[in-house]
Amino acid sequence: MSSTHDVFNQAPPLVGHNTADHPALLEGLHREGAGWAEDEVRDLGRLAGTQEAQDWGRLAERYPPTLRTHDRYGHRVDEVDYVPAYHDLMRTAVGHGLHAAPWADPRPGAHVARAAKFLVWNVDAGHGCPISMTYAAVPALRATPDLAGRFEPLLTNREYDPGLRAPDSKRGLIAGMSMTEKQGGSDVRANTTRAVPQADGTYLLTGHKRFTSAPMSDLFLTLAQAPGGLSCFLVPRVLEDDSLNPMRLMRLKDKLGNRSNASSEIEYDQAQGWLVGEEGRGVRTIVEMVNMTRLDCVIGTAAGMRTGLVQATHHARHRSAFGRALIDQDLMRNVLADLAVESEAATTVMMRLAGANDRAVHGDEHEAAIRRLGLAVTKYQVCKRGPMHAAEALECLGGNGYIEDSDLPRLYRELPLLSIWEGSGNVAALDALRAMAREPHTVEAFFTEVELASGADHRFDDAVGVLKKELSHADDIETRARRVVELMALVLQGSQLLQHGHAAVADAFCASRLGRDWGGAFGTLPSGLDLDPIIDRAVAGTPAD
Repeated sequence: MSSTHDVFNQAPPLVGHNTADHPALLEGLHREGAGWAEDEVRDLGRLAGTQEAQDWGRLAERYPPTLRTHDRYGHRVDEVDYVPAYHDLMRTAVGHGLHAAPWADPRPGAHVARAAKFLVWNVDAGHGCPISMTYAAVPALRATPDLAGRFEPLLTNREYDPGLRAPDSKRGLIAGMSMTEKQGGSDVRANTTRAVPQADGTYLLTGHKRFTSAPMSDLFLTLAQAPGGLSCFLVPRVLEDDSLNPMRLMRLKDKLGNRSNASSEIEYDQAQGWLVGEEGRGVRTIVEMVNMTRLDCVIGTAAGMRTGLVQATHHARHRSAFGRALIDQDLMRNVLADLAVESEAATTVMMRLAGANDRAVHGDEHEAAIRRLGLAVTKYQVCKRGPMHAAEALECLGGNGYIEDSDLPRLYRELPLLSIWEGSGNVAALDALRAMAREPHTVEAFFTEVELASGADHRFDDAVGVLKKELSHADDIETRARRVVELMALVLQGSQLLQHGHAAVADAFCASRLGRDWGGAFGTLPSGLDLDPIIDRAVAGTPAD
């Protein structure tokens, strides 16, 4: 029997590469004090590029978790079942220290190393949610030293130990968060969940939570109204006597993406919890946690941009049209170079903020100020650009990109979440304004950082001047918030590229994003730029044949 046609002019599967072959990432790793971790990052990147790891991600997304509310006898069990691939992903992430491990590592750069590993392990975004929440839970928990002393060693341990058992009996713990409610969303002060103090020092919580991700976690940070006001609590999934804490899983969310992560609606029915911090200071207690999860939103978006870019350039190297490889055609080169500029800018600023976070954790107040405002504006801008970047990367593959087998539809569905999680666009922009108004030292730290690049490029200098003018008058500042915050983020990215990035990337960024000689759509970089080194960096580490 003869074949009806031969298959040719198709890109081969992108496997066997190392996702850590990412120049901007490795340069940032060394610059921000974690060069000692390069071998660890490369080991994880090598695994991420294997067929096995990529299949884990596909399977975990294709067969999402399912809810079992009762057992065969009618007993309430409130369990979520996952496919084995999900546990393989979690075991790998925990084993490589992507969760809370840096908090137990005194080496300078430990949090930077973790950020780099979080980026290269981008085979599935859903399992990254409980990994991120476990990382973010530790600084919040430290508001109550007794709880931190009891649970932090288990949260930082590099052993994944799934299953519902009392937390003290396990070898390692995963933490979740249970904050938002139907009537409030980001306005957590509108929460109505009640917390009633008990004689033994615990509280009993009653109320409904709209979003509780990873409900099979061991511990949950949650907000509830105590007698002294909105307060933060640590709620165990299983009590010390191995009975289930009464947290009823009502349903799992049917989400656009992030499907391997079980996001649920839950009801606390007098669930036991411990107070974290002081009564009435719940929001202040979780501020450090929000810093960490917002940083992970930026890391996740930078990871998604790199993934989309690598897929697009891989396709363009192996696909020909009209007698030439796509990557050799001028307009496609402009598109790919523009995607690469966006990706490098996101990675470079992300690594700077990871370094600021690392130094802030060790007590550097100036770096804490940079993290506070720099992260707020970057979370807004980078995460806003993510979905547009994914759409253009998908389009580079044409109809092939619109097919699930390409994996780009999964990326396209995923990235909008990171613009929503930990504050959608308006919340992030208003948070930046709030930081500038209430913590003016953050503005000083921001411009001290930005102006390290003064004089390097006239377009950059002009943009800084425009930004200062925008900030000089407070009238209608809320109406202009997105415009102001976007410009702040672009100026911060430009300063990092001018100081530390490849000259061709910095030039293209300033010419388009700051010089405004840009059509807005990807692929509208102005003429006269040197695109060759930009594309060379984009294809680093991927197979040419």
